[in-house]
Amino acid sequence: MAADRSGRGGSGGRGAGAGRTGGRPPRRRSAFTPPRQVRLRDGEGKPVVPDAEPNGEPTEAHRTDGERLQKVLAGAGFGSRRACEALISGGRVRVDGEIVQEQGVRVDPAAQVIHVDGRRLQLDESKLTLVLNKPRAVVSAMSDPEGRRDLSEFTAAHSQRLYHVGRLDYETEGLLLLTNDGELAHRLTHPSFEVDKTYVCRFDAPGGPPRGLVKVLREGVELDDGPARADRARVLAQDGREAVVEVTLHEGRNRIVRRMFASQGFELTALMRTRIGPVVLGDLPTGTTRELTGRELGTLMAEVGL
Repeated sequence: MAADRSGRGGSGGRGAGAGRTGGRPPRRRSAFTPPRQVRLRDGEGKPVVPDAEPNGEPTEAHRTDGERLQKVLAGAGFGSRRACEALISGGRVRVDGEIVQEQGVRVDPAAQVIHVDGRRLQLDESKLTLVLNKPRAVVSAMSDPEGRRDLSEFTAAHSQRLYHVGRLDYETEGLLLLTNDGELAHRLTHPSFEVDKTYVCRFDAPGGPPRGLVKVLREGVELDDGPARADRARVLAQDGREAVVEVTLHEGRNRIVRRMFASQGFELTALMRTRIGPVVLGDLPTGTTRELTGRELGTLMAEVGL
């Protein structure tokens, strides 16, 4: 099969030219690809269009006993204090929903909500969110009465009590989020926020997949619990025996990807989730975890109205 397990090889794929770098090691793929535009949402999942310009009214964000805003931004990784002052004067920082442009404003990072360019700063150090590359034959639960391999082995190294966000079925591998942030977990799984998820699907396809398969997936198929439609779908690889198709959808019904292919007569032999919203699995080894970067987490929180 031309593609590897993650579907990144194959004819025309990036992996095909990995050996033509003149002896140089291939560039490491980023584990984060930001969306073209941060999709701000309110608490009910409805889109929010931020003000294009500050309204010029005095801010109520100032807390006399707080920390200077530019110091908080610098500590969160937004550069030097001078660079953070430029962010503030440029109207790119919001505190509790209000644009702050005054220098020297003091804030309480434990109690106030701060956004930069629409991305939320997570300043609560007690909160932890991880990406897990879940292996096959692992149940998406912290314990299993049948004694099968579960998620507890991947959280044992952390003192926080972590929970999985959504599920991957027993035979499906790939990206699963683990967090102790209950509000983030709730919003990521709530259908009103429509967070995109991308899957790489492998199946037997003697002679290649039918030309109309991708179109059918995009237009929608009928399942026993209602219609289902892929937001995007494309063929990644095929060799006359097997095919690899990537699909993106925002629904989270049980085994929905497998059932969509089954409705067209194809049983998936492998299924991997590679993306949730702006968070990408990248080259994270199977069975390992990593903590979300501040930029990933901020964009993810902004997409679900936090």
